[in-house]
Amino acid sequence: MHHNFLFDLDQTLLDFHASEKKALEIVIRKSGLKYSDECYRHFKEYNKSLWLELEKGTISRTELFVRRFTDLFGFCKGDASHLDPLKVNDEFILTMSQNGVLLEGALEFLKKLKANIPDSRCYVVSNGATVNAEGRIRSTGLAPYFEKIYVSEWMGVDKPAKGFFDIVLEGVAEPKERCIVIGDSLTSDMLGAKNASLTSVWFQPKGDIEAARKTYEIDYCASSFEELYEVLKNWASEV
Repeated sequence: MHHNFLFDLDQTLLDFHASEKKALEIVIRKSGLKYSDECYRHFKEYNKSLWLELEKGTISRTELFVRRFTDLFGFCKGDASHLDPLKVNDEFILTMSQNGVLLEGALEFLKKLKANIPDSRCYVVSNGATVNAEGRIRSTGLAPYFEKIYVSEWMGVDKPAKGFFDIVLEGVAEPKERCIVIGDSLTSDMLGAKNASLTSVWFQPKGDIEAARKTYEIDYCASSFEELYEVLKNWASEV
């Protein structure tokens, strides 16, 4: 038996926003539109609302991709009449995949975990595009630390659905008690762990922490990689 660590990717190990901002500026300028920080802030907020809709199952992945860039074309200055939102979206995802950014201390944390926690196996459990996730993992040097990368696009189901974690658990092929979910999102990671009856660690918690812990039945919290390592080491010693 192993200790199986199921890691969310964005804002848990990778700085999604840094990669997103860089890629968006590149593709918007390449498309002939005027980029500004206001464009990024607008995109970020609207994109977040669309992902929440996707998690609830009210829109499709393709609809999300079309809507986020159709909306942005109307916000940024310039002629967007020649632009195909899906093609720009594909370029955006490819550009992001080539510009991965680690959260400070993430790589050192994984090295320490793998070196010091016996029989540890790490997996990625992420919503998003496969090429984006896999590309950023490779470009940041994280790839050697993971057994497998589970991404909602190729799986055909998104967190927090129980079905997402059913696929992961089938691949891990060990009891739920030997698995723990680590992530930053309440509505995706923590709710997903709750739906699948998995132990969970809420990373970088904020807001009404106690209320969130009760609502999502969160087992542990950690606000830094140092705290996270201690939580996971203690959990591994008890299972």
